[in-house]
Amino acid sequence: MTDKLLNHRAEGPTSAPPLLLGPSLGTSTKLWDKVAPELSITHRVIRWDLPGHGDSPAGLIAPGATVGDLAALVLALADALGVERFAYAGVSLGGAVGLHLAAHHPERVSSLAVICSSAHFNGAKAWQERAELVRREGLAGLAESADSRWFTPGFTVPELVDDHRNADPRAYADCCDALAAFDIRADLPGISAPTLLVAGRQDPATPPAHLREIADAVPGSSLTEIPGASHLAPAERPEAVLAALRGHFDGYAKRGMEVRRQVLGDTHVDRAQSRQTPFTARFQDFISRYAWGEIWTDPTLSRRERSMITLTALIAHGHYDELAMHIRAARRNGLTSEDIGAVLLQTAVYCGVPAANSAFATAQRVLAEEDAGRT
Repeated sequence: MTDKLLNHRAEGPTSAPPLLLGPSLGTSTKLWDKVAPELSITHRVIRWDLPGHGDSPAGLIAPGATVGDLAALVLALADALGVERFAYAGVSLGGAVGLHLAAHHPERVSSLAVICSSAHFNGAKAWQERAELVRREGLAGLAESADSRWFTPGFTVPELVDDHRNADPRAYADCCDALAAFDIRADLPGISAPTLLVAGRQDPATPPAHLREIADAVPGSSLTEIPGASHLAPAERPEAVLAALRGHFDGYAKRGMEVRRQVLGDTHVDRAQSRQTPFTARFQDFISRYAWGEIWTDPTLSRRERSMITLTALIAHGHYDELAMHIRAARRNGLTSEDIGAVLLQTAVYCGVPAANSAFATAQRVLAEEDAGRT
């Protein structure tokens, strides 16, 4: 099975939200060495290699390949890892893969960051010529000019240049075919995932204008330009790229904290935050991101409806301390004492009389405290 999957490297807790990181042409997972470890604090980070790059099999790609073919390989990897929905960030060709995924598989991509990339890569001719050159002469000569194409003057990352030199020439040329055929401009307005564009201000391959073109077409997207960065910004300016990605991908946690305070109240949240330790920090982030940042913000159900569902679930599982907290929250979400009593009576039928009896005792105490606090 492994010879049919892209090589990958996974970091971070398996319970954290997944984040896939795509490479540029000629590089490997090493492109993300200065960024991925930090992102893995709050995400399950999965870096992958292009076919014939790093440790990915060259046979996964063929002449005439498309970016869609590469996107299919990424989805196959995600499926094999049990990852249904994921955030995605990619550089150059890896960014093109992200655009294709967001446009053609929107149900899989929760959030997107496109770094030093393009919607069209200046047409087919130059890539066709490069593919012919590599098939004829290999990669040694092209690798000699990698620094000037990838970095600002005087900067280099020898490990990435070695990646370029050691890539499989045939697979590299097939990736050039994919770049030659790529033009997703017509599909950009249909991308619905929250999208961040990151441009290296000194990038000769995909200058900021290419990222601005995408930002102008993708609804609600944002653009960040990084001074002092060329084409491989995560390697040259990792701190700036990390700050941009954290701000983008951690938006759910920020929004979740706002909703959490609205529903549970500042006093409760401040108390929970004051008790947070390094041991519990990831759990608190998980709660803010998933429970409050995604579920409670989903407009399909009102907060009033969500409170009723939550009360029922807590009673069913006997979580009476949590029940007390959510009875208070239910009042903030518009439920009256009579509404709460009706919910508890419903649980007597479906969760059992003893469970409802305990729930009524908890609710009576909490409501009495709430009423006393108002007088």
